[in-house]
Amino acid sequence: MHRLFTPRLPVLTMALAVAGFGAAVPASAQSLQDLYTAARGYDASYQSAKSLFEANLAKAEQAKALLLPSANFALGASGSSQDVNSPARSTDWGYKGQSAEISVTQPLYRPANKANYEKGMRGAEAAKAQLLASEQDLIVRVSQAYFDVLASTDSLTFVKAQKAAVAEQLASAKRNFEVGTSTITDTREAQARFDLVVAQELAAENDLRVKTIALNQLVGMSNASPKPLAAPVVLAPLEPANPEAWVQQSEGQHPALAQLKIALEVAQLDTAIAEAGHKPTLDVSGKYTASNAQNGGSSGPAAFDTRSNVATVGLSFNLPLFAGFATQNRIKETLALEDKARTDLEASRRTIAQATRTAFFGVQSGQAQVKALEAAEASSQSALEANKLGYQVGVRINIDVLNSQSQLFSTKASLSKARYDVLVGGLKLKQAAGTLKADDLAPINSQLVP
Repeated sequence: MHRLFTPRLPVLTMALAVAGFGAAVPASAQSLQDLYTAARGYDASYQSAKSLFEANLAKAEQAKALLLPSANFALGASGSSQDVNSPARSTDWGYKGQSAEISVTQPLYRPANKANYEKGMRGAEAAKAQLLASEQDLIVRVSQAYFDVLASTDSLTFVKAQKAAVAEQLASAKRNFEVGTSTITDTREAQARFDLVVAQELAAENDLRVKTIALNQLVGMSNASPKPLAAPVVLAPLEPANPEAWVQQSEGQHPALAQLKIALEVAQLDTAIAEAGHKPTLDVSGKYTASNAQNGGSSGPAAFDTRSNVATVGLSFNLPLFAGFATQNRIKETLALEDKARTDLEASRRTIAQATRTAFFGVQSGQAQVKALEAAEASSQSALEANKLGYQVGVRINIDVLNSQSQLFSTKASLSKARYDVLVGGLKLKQAAGTLKADDLAPINSQLVP
């Protein structure tokens, strides 16, 4: 049966335009770098890591005290009275004394103190690496949340555009049925597809609401509005294009590896501290004491005052002889912990290398998928136009047009998400290699709508 179909091109064209990247951007929309900056000052996980970093820096500074002199100042005062009665003699006299002392001690040779100082400095380096890892994690979390909102927004936009197109197809099927040029089947098929799209629209609206709440919570805003990508979207190729080059970068820059390398050095210093239990120590000390004594009373010995100033300088040498084998067993313990730290480092090196390769091939596959989906989008558009034309001349039925519309908008949504996944995947690749910095957001930021 010949079917009459008059496409409402303005309506469909408008729907497709809305579904594209040319949608209007609110004046209050924020860029990726804007939201990352906001998250740095709000995110609880990052703030916790920052506070821990500052605490570790202060702890490292405490280790310097082991090499520096210590000084103390002390004051003392005392007094006593004596009252003695006897048949031969009665005495009544008192005694008062004051003293002031300054003492200084400087370690000259203490191997354990030197090793503990080096251990404290390594702690500061480990804290810096830990903070860097937290920064990289925040960059990825913000970027993921940012593009999750954009992907959900695009999905909702495409569903709305599909709803408009299906509504148009439903209206056409009803008109054709009323004039007797089509069967009730066309109308029911279009109605069923319309009801399905309405359900998809409700799900897409809820997904966007959830993704927006997650982004708001991360950046500390109540109205975060990410800027979309500007058209045309051009994805930069991977540089370097060899996964092993990325693995080599991770060896020298990954913060997790840096922490484990420091942990191995700390374990070696613990061994040096344990071995110092067999070594002597030598300190130099000085002390200056000023004292004043007063003695007198109503009877008894004659009153007198004495003053004395005493300065003392000396060396203190200590040589451990035997500690019940505690030192030997402590050395065995630290040597075993050294081996553990070395094994942990090697295991982490292998894990990071594998994760880096996986992230590289993930981005590479994502870029290939984007190219394939771009071709599929063009093919789906051509197929829709061909099915519309076939429906007009009677060689295609209504369900063919509906399926073509569904295929086109599904492809558009998949393409949109694939692009976002490639952008986030590039950041995750740099995180896997340990090279991710806040400056890496700038190239993505330049691709957003002004």
